[in-house]
Amino acid sequence: MSAIADYFARYEAIAAVSGRMLRAAREAHWNDLIDLQEEYRMLVDALKVADIGVLLDAGDRARKFELIRQILADDAAIRDLASPGMARYSALFAGSTARTSRVLREIYGMG
Repeated sequence: MSAIADYFARYEAIAAVSGRMLRAAREAHWNDLIDLQEEYRMLVDALKVADIGVLLDAGDRARKFELIRQILADDAAIRDLASPGMARYSALFAGSTARTSRVLREIYGMG
């Protein structure tokens, strides 16, 4: 496999994992998302090494840009999906006892 083919295989693997992460977030499979984040980090770390010395022509740069755009769009969508839950948990841990009870009732539909 050529250096450029290997380079793009790494980007495509990252894009595939980010797509799987987005599906997990949409389905509220947060444990799966956490597991996928580790795979994502490992792929990104491997890309950092592969990125050294790779020269891209205009077409390759456009392809790279499109892959990065998709990865960033997935990341933004995941953050949007995770934000409401994170805000609830933040309020849970930051609030008073009465507020904590109210947040718990709201989260678990008991109030």
